[in-house]
Amino acid sequence: MNSLKEIARVIKSGKSAVIFTHMRPDGDTIGSAMALSRALSLLGIENEVLNEGEIPERFDCLNIAGEIKRYPTIEADTFICVDSSDETRLGLLRDIFLTGAKKKTSVNVDHHISNTHYAKYNFVRERASNCENIAELIKELGVSFNKEIADFLMTGMVTDSGGFTHGDVNGDSFRAAADAADAGADVNKIYYETMKKQTRVRAEFSLAVFSRLRYLLDERLTVAVVSAELLSSYGLKPDATEGIVDFGLSIEKTEVSVCLLEVKKGQYKVSLRSKGKVNVNEVAGVFGGGGHILASGCVLFGELEEAIEKIQYAVWQRL
Repeated sequence: MNSLKEIARVIKSGKSAVIFTHMRPDGDTIGSAMALSRALSLLGIENEVLNEGEIPERFDCLNIAGEIKRYPTIEADTFICVDSSDETRLGLLRDIFLTGAKKKTSVNVDHHISNTHYAKYNFVRERASNCENIAELIKELGVSFNKEIADFLMTGMVTDSGGFTHGDVNGDSFRAAADAADAGADVNKIYYETMKKQTRVRAEFSLAVFSRLRYLLDERLTVAVVSAELLSSYGLKPDATEGIVDFGLSIEKTEVSVCLLEVKKGQYKVSLRSKGKVNVNEVAGVFGGGGHILASGCVLFGELEEAIEKIQYAVWQRL
């Protein structure tokens, strides 16, 4: 693995860069990419940020409308991936990255334990958020935080740490957040806009999901199921399910909480969270997914009950 000092040297040696973010973008991948993008701009390095899909509305507070593109528009000499454990996480941008990485400099900065070190230059360190890694990289680049960079970094730190409540939050997390706060990050606004604010429709949707929770393995496993039909009936998009999986962990006996989102008939996006007894990165790994010990994800195919049985068995083996 390379050091952040090496990564910074490689990035500064280029004249332009494209920054890739993962599909179904969250606050950490957006915050990582936009903070790095602003730092590169201050260094005079031409750059742009890519994502394969739409940016969730809860990030409108960042005022980046139209900035994140779906395809590269510049002929960059450096390809940078942030908060992505492997190339498949890039979604429709995967092939663009793989093709370009063969003849360009490729960089991977991530915080997932399941990262495959797929770039030429890799820095992977487990932290509560990848924005903590990006914050240090920006310092290595010789750029001081301004308010805008600080807000982007705080967005990733707040959202990926569950408001600094997850088990992987440590002193380094708070020190990184303090640096961003000192530079002007509006933590109260960011927390409300990205984690608390919701419409009445979304609140009613959440209640509908929670009222149908399944309690398995003597309540040690809690499963929330979101069908495509239910989501459609409320006129909501898949990003409305963000945070649903965390609710199960609030239940006293629950060790693992799971949310199955029906992507299409016979395909489910699975999010897993753990209080610590079960390594859900291992659970997700059984099905080709991964992430963190306390938070991971994967995709399952087949009938709903079959998918639930598979997850239940994999969790039971590790309880």
